[in-house]
Amino acid sequence: MKVRSLFRDACKGDVFVCDDEYIFQTAKTALVAEKVTGVTVQLLDPSGYVIKQVSSKLRTEQKRNEQFNDRQLAVISALEKVLAHCKKEGIQLIGFSDELVAQPAHLDPRQGVSPFALDLDTQGVYCGAESLGEMN
Repeated sequence: MKVRSLFRDACKGDVFVCDDEYIFQTAKTALVAEKVTGVTVQLLDPSGYVIKQVSSKLRTEQKRNEQFNDRQLAVISALEKVLAHCKKEGIQLIGFSDELVAQPAHLDPRQGVSPFALDLDTQGVYCGAESLGEMN
């Protein structure tokens, strides 16, 4: 409880230093539990070198870059697993400009889409390549 109260009283930019792995893990857990932003917890080795560090910040404060973050990579991995299940269960996905359609895999999409094919609600995250020119 004392660690949590330290974080409650902390100011943005404060750095807490630990020299014990257990205390570092405890402080890290407390930092997340208190939802304090702008605070850093460091674990130092005996010579004073930082070997682990965690800083708290709002997701909106995280720098956007061209690479995926860990959460995005986890979602992509989950999507790939779902696609593997689609293949296993005989479902094929067909993309049209801005829609994605599912139909049984044994049907040839070159013969036309089955009247029983289902439009998938892609929540706006799917964009067919044909529509990329229309976005500009």
